[in-house]
Amino acid sequence: MTSQDRTTPPQQQYAERSYRSPAALVGGALLLLLGLWLGGDALLRGVPHTKLTALFALLLGVPLVFAFTLRPLVRAGEDRLTVRNPFRTVTLPWGAVEDLRAAFSAEVFTSGGKYQLWAIPVSLRQRKKVSRQAARGSAPRPRFGLNADTGPVPRAMADQALDELRELKERAAHRESAQGEPVVRWAYGVLVPMAVGAVGVAVMVAV
Repeated sequence: MTSQDRTTPPQQQYAERSYRSPAALVGGALLLLLGLWLGGDALLRGVPHTKLTALFALLLGVPLVFAFTLRPLVRAGEDRLTVRNPFRTVTLPWGAVEDLRAAFSAEVFTSGGKYQLWAIPVSLRQRKKVSRQAARGSAPRPRFGLNADTGPVPRAMADQALDELRELKERAAHRESAQGEPVVRWAYGVLVPMAVGAVGVAVMVAV
Protein backbone atom coordinates (compact mmCIF):
# COMPACT_ATOMS: atom_id res chain seq x y z
CA MET A 1 0.00 0.00 0.00
CA THR A 2 1.45 3.40 -0.98
CA SER A 3 1.44 6.49 1.23
CA GLN A 4 -1.21 8.01 -1.08
CA ASP A 5 -3.47 5.01 -0.49
CA ARG A 6 -3.10 5.39 3.27
CA THR A 7 -3.85 9.14 3.33
CA THR A 8 -6.78 9.23 0.89
CA PRO A 9 -10.06 8.71 2.79
CA PRO A 10 -12.58 6.34 1.25
CA GLN A 11 -15.35 8.12 -0.64
CA GLN A 12 -18.93 7.24 0.14
CA GLN A 13 -21.15 6.89 -2.87
CA TYR A 14 -24.86 7.59 -2.69
CA ALA A 15 -27.09 6.33 -5.47
CA GLU A 16 -29.30 9.04 -6.89
CA ARG A 17 -32.99 8.26 -6.51
CA SER A 18 -35.80 9.44 -8.75
CA TYR A 19 -39.52 9.39 -8.03
CA ARG A 20 -42.35 9.68 -10.56
CA SER A 21 -46.00 8.73 -10.67
CA PRO A 22 -46.50 5.69 -12.98
CA ALA A 23 -50.23 6.43 -13.27
CA ALA A 24 -49.53 10.02 -14.35
CA LEU A 25 -46.98 8.86 -16.93
CA VAL A 26 -49.39 6.38 -18.50
CA GLY A 27 -52.35 8.76 -18.40
CA GLY A 28 -50.30 11.62 -19.85
CA ALA A 29 -48.96 9.50 -22.70
CA LEU A 30 -52.48 8.38 -23.63
CA LEU A 31 -53.85 11.93 -23.48
CA LEU A 32 -51.03 13.23 -25.66
CA LEU A 33 -51.57 10.51 -28.23
CA LEU A 34 -55.31 11.26 -28.32
CA GLY A 35 -54.75 15.01 -28.58
CA LEU A 36 -52.14 14.68 -31.33
CA TRP A 37 -54.38 12.31 -33.27
CA LEU A 38 -57.41 14.64 -33.11
CA GLY A 39 -55.33 17.78 -33.66
CA GLY A 40 -53.38 16.25 -36.50
CA ASP A 41 -56.59 15.18 -38.22
CA ALA A 42 -57.97 18.72 -37.94
CA LEU A 43 -54.73 20.18 -39.30
CA LEU A 44 -54.78 17.87 -42.30
CA ARG A 45 -58.47 17.95 -43.23
CA GLY A 46 -59.94 21.09 -41.73
CA VAL A 47 -60.68 24.44 -43.31
CA PRO A 48 -58.19 27.27 -42.61
CA HIS A 49 -60.10 28.51 -39.54
CA THR A 50 -60.24 24.96 -38.13
CA LYS A 51 -56.56 24.41 -38.83
CA LEU A 52 -55.55 27.56 -36.96
CA THR A 53 -57.83 26.69 -34.05
CA ALA A 54 -56.37 23.18 -33.87
CA LEU A 55 -52.82 24.56 -33.99
CA PHE A 56 -53.43 26.94 -31.08
CA ALA A 57 -55.31 24.24 -29.17
CA LEU A 58 -52.29 21.95 -29.51
CA LEU A 59 -49.98 24.75 -28.37
CA LEU A 60 -52.14 25.08 -25.28
CA GLY A 61 -53.06 21.48 -24.60
CA VAL A 62 -49.83 19.58 -25.25
CA PRO A 63 -47.66 21.61 -22.83
CA LEU A 64 -50.49 21.60 -20.26
CA VAL A 65 -50.83 17.80 -20.32
CA PHE A 66 -47.05 17.39 -20.35
CA ALA A 67 -46.66 19.74 -17.37
CA PHE A 68 -49.08 17.90 -15.10
CA THR A 69 -48.32 14.31 -16.09
CA LEU A 70 -44.89 13.71 -17.66
CA ARG A 71 -42.88 16.61 -16.24
CA PRO A 72 -43.21 16.13 -12.43
CA LEU A 73 -40.13 14.50 -10.94
CA VAL A 74 -38.39 14.33 -7.58
CA ARG A 75 -34.67 13.55 -7.76
CA ALA A 76 -32.74 12.97 -4.54
CA GLY A 77 -28.97 13.24 -4.83
CA GLU A 78 -26.11 13.18 -2.40
CA ASP A 79 -26.19 16.91 -1.66
CA ARG A 80 -29.54 18.22 -2.86
CA LEU A 81 -33.17 17.50 -3.59
CA THR A 82 -34.52 18.55 -6.98
CA VAL A 83 -38.29 19.03 -7.22
CA ARG A 84 -39.66 19.40 -10.75
CA ASN A 85 -43.29 20.50 -10.61
CA PRO A 86 -45.60 21.46 -13.50
CA PHE A 87 -44.41 25.05 -13.91
CA ARG A 88 -41.17 25.35 -11.97
CA THR A 89 -38.11 23.45 -10.77
CA VAL A 90 -36.90 23.88 -7.20
CA THR A 91 -33.38 22.85 -6.19
CA LEU A 92 -33.03 22.38 -2.44
CA PRO A 93 -29.70 21.67 -0.76
CA TRP A 94 -30.35 19.11 1.97
CA GLY A 95 -29.21 21.59 4.59
CA ALA A 96 -32.10 23.89 3.62
CA VAL A 97 -34.72 21.14 4.03
CA GLU A 98 -36.43 21.32 7.43
CA ASP A 99 -39.08 18.65 7.06
CA LEU A 100 -40.90 16.33 4.65
CA ARG A 101 -44.56 15.51 5.21
CA ALA A 102 -47.31 13.62 3.44
CA ALA A 103 -50.85 14.41 4.62
CA PHE A 104 -53.19 14.98 1.68
CA SER A 105 -50.20 15.80 -0.52
CA ALA A 106 -46.45 15.28 -0.23
CA GLU A 107 -44.63 18.48 0.73
CA VAL A 108 -41.10 19.61 1.57
CA PHE A 109 -40.64 22.45 4.06
CA THR A 110 -37.85 25.03 4.25
CA SER A 111 -37.38 28.15 6.34
CA GLY A 112 -38.81 30.18 3.46
CA GLY A 113 -41.95 28.12 2.86
CA LYS A 114 -43.09 24.81 1.45
CA TYR A 115 -43.12 23.12 -1.95
CA GLN A 116 -45.46 20.41 -3.11
CA LEU A 117 -44.01 17.18 -4.49
CA TRP A 118 -46.25 16.56 -7.51
CA ALA A 119 -44.30 13.44 -8.50
CA ILE A 120 -45.20 11.69 -5.22
CA PRO A 121 -49.01 11.58 -5.06
CA VAL A 122 -50.67 10.66 -1.78
CA SER A 123 -53.40 8.03 -2.11
CA LEU A 124 -55.72 7.87 0.91
CA ARG A 125 -57.29 4.76 -0.58
CA GLN A 126 -53.91 3.04 -0.71
CA ARG A 127 -53.20 4.06 2.88
CA LYS A 128 -56.47 2.50 4.05
CA LYS A 129 -55.70 -0.67 2.12
CA VAL A 130 -52.22 -0.91 3.64
CA SER A 131 -53.66 -0.27 7.11
CA ARG A 132 -56.15 -3.11 6.67
CA GLN A 133 -53.37 -5.44 5.49
CA ALA A 134 -51.21 -4.45 8.46
CA ALA A 135 -54.10 -5.06 10.87
CA ARG A 136 -54.75 -8.52 9.43
CA GLY A 137 -51.06 -9.42 9.62
CA SER A 138 -50.32 -7.82 12.98
CA ALA A 139 -50.51 -11.08 14.95
CA PRO A 140 -47.88 -13.74 14.10
CA ARG A 141 -49.36 -16.89 12.61
CA PRO A 142 -47.86 -20.33 13.21
CA ARG A 143 -46.14 -21.98 10.27
CA PHE A 144 -45.00 -25.62 10.52
CA GLY A 145 -45.20 -25.38 14.32
CA LEU A 146 -43.15 -22.15 14.51
CA ASN A 147 -44.21 -18.54 14.88
CA ALA A 148 -43.89 -16.89 11.49
CA ASP A 149 -42.11 -13.57 11.28
CA THR A 150 -44.54 -10.89 10.18
CA GLY A 151 -41.75 -8.90 8.49
CA PRO A 152 -41.61 -5.11 8.12
CA VAL A 153 -44.76 -3.05 8.58
CA PRO A 154 -46.20 -2.28 5.09
CA ARG A 155 -46.25 1.36 3.98
CA ALA A 156 -48.10 3.26 1.28
CA MET A 157 -45.92 4.27 -1.67
CA ALA A 158 -45.92 7.98 -0.76
CA ASP A 159 -45.06 7.28 2.87
CA GLN A 160 -42.27 4.91 1.85
CA ALA A 161 -40.83 7.51 -0.53
CA LEU A 162 -40.91 10.17 2.21
CA ASP A 163 -39.16 7.77 4.61
CA GLU A 164 -36.36 7.31 2.07
CA LEU A 165 -36.04 11.07 1.52
CA ARG A 166 -35.89 11.71 5.27
CA GLU A 167 -33.11 9.16 5.55
CA LEU A 168 -31.11 10.91 2.81
CA LYS A 169 -31.74 14.26 4.49
CA GLU A 170 -30.39 12.99 7.81
CA ARG A 171 -27.24 11.66 6.11
CA ALA A 172 -26.48 14.91 4.32
CA ALA A 173 -27.92 17.67 6.54
CA HIS A 174 -24.56 18.57 8.14
CA ARG A 175 -22.35 17.98 5.10
CA GLU A 176 -20.70 21.19 3.90
CA SER A 177 -21.45 20.45 0.24
CA ALA A 178 -25.17 20.09 1.09
CA GLN A 179 -25.56 23.65 2.40
CA GLY A 180 -27.06 26.59 0.52
CA GLU A 181 -30.28 28.35 -0.37
CA PRO A 182 -33.20 27.04 -2.46
CA VAL A 183 -33.11 27.94 -6.15
CA VAL A 184 -36.38 28.28 -8.10
CA ARG A 185 -36.50 28.25 -11.90
CA TRP A 186 -39.70 28.74 -13.88
CA ALA A 187 -40.43 26.38 -16.79
CA TYR A 188 -40.70 28.96 -19.56
CA GLY A 189 -40.53 26.20 -22.16
CA VAL A 190 -43.94 25.11 -20.87
CA LEU A 191 -45.44 28.49 -19.96
CA VAL A 192 -44.68 30.39 -23.19
CA PRO A 193 -46.35 27.95 -25.66
CA MET A 194 -49.32 27.65 -23.29
CA ALA A 195 -49.74 31.44 -23.21
CA VAL A 196 -49.50 31.68 -27.00
CA GLY A 197 -51.99 28.85 -27.41
CA ALA A 198 -54.45 30.33 -24.91
CA VAL A 199 -54.39 33.72 -26.62
CA GLY A 200 -54.71 32.10 -30.05
CA VAL A 201 -57.67 29.92 -29.03
CA ALA A 202 -59.41 32.95 -27.49
CA VAL A 203 -58.92 34.94 -30.69
CA MET A 204 -60.11 32.13 -32.95
CA VAL A 205 -63.23 31.55 -30.84
CA ALA A 206 -64.02 35.27 -30.88
CA VAL A 207 -63.77 35.69 -34.67
